[in-house]
Parts: sequence; C-alpha cells; structure tokens
Amino acid sequence: MAKVSFTVNGANRDLELDTRTTLLDALREHLHLTGTKKGCDHGQCGACTVIVDGRRINSCLTLAVMHEGDSITTIEGLGAPDRLHPLQAAFVKHDGYQCGYCTPGQICSAVAVLDEINAGIPSHVSADLNERPQMTATELRERMSGNICRCGAYSNIVDAITEIAGRQA
Repeated sequence: MAKVSFTVNGANRDLELDTRTTLLDALREHLHLTGTKKGCDHGQCGACTVIVDGRRINSCLTLAVMHEGDSITTIEGLGAPDRLHPLQAAFVKHDGYQCGYCTPGQICSAVAVLDEINAGIPSHVSADLNERPQMTATELRERMSGNICRCGAYSNIVDAITEIAGRQA
C-alpha cells in the first residue's frame, strides 16, 4: 500500500492504494468518477483517456502512484449537463457519438489535441516540423487515431473538433 495525493478536477484527493492500482482504477473504483471508461485495458482503444498536467494519457497504462502531485482532468471536470464544455456541446451538435462508450475519452483527447496544435507540437503527418501544425482533417484524424470508435462516428467527431478549433483560431 502507498499514499498518493493528486488534484482531480480541481479538488485535492488523498488515497491509500495498492501500488499496482492503475490511474484508471483509482479514478473509477476509489474516487467513483465513472465517466472515464475501461475499454480494452491495454492502451489500444483510448476510452480511458484523461488529461494529466495538460497532456492526454491512457489511464489504464499508468499506475496511480506515478502521479503524485499531478493535476488530473476527467470528463467530469470538463463540464456538466447544465454547463457543457464547448467540445461536449459540439459532440452533441454534430452527433459525434453513437453508443457513447468512447465519448469521454474522445472528448478528453480532443481537448488536449487542440492544446497541442495551439502549442505548435508537430504530429506524424506534420509536413514541416519547424512550422506550426495546420488544423486539417488529416491532422485531426492522426492526432485522434489512438481513440477508437466502434460505431464509426469519426467524420462527426472531426466536424465537432473542427468547429471548436475554428472558434479558437
């Protein structure tokens, strides 16, 4: 067992956990934040994506004790039914979800993707690593490729992210 303290959705949280507990299980089982989903539990689907210190990660692949002092944002920390995050509202508007299982991870990843592009961080499809990445469908699809949607709502997801990206430009 080990003690770990981190900030989750703006609140300081202290837990005593088995050192083998993943961040995903700490969020879902110990903090009861069930918006973050356990999909494959192997880091292949992206359903468990959360934002840690501004970077998106697969929470199933990291141990909770590795995040001492970190700031973690889950889907619950982005918005609520009465005050949706702009990306949540865009996903609804553009039907960027179908069954909804992957949606929390998709939205957390999309929030971080926009921050990455705005920070000028290149991706695998960036033509010139010295130039700012362009907000194209190809760029968004590459950056979101770690988030799988079994229903195939990809074009709607790109439309939702593109709408919000246009507001940020």
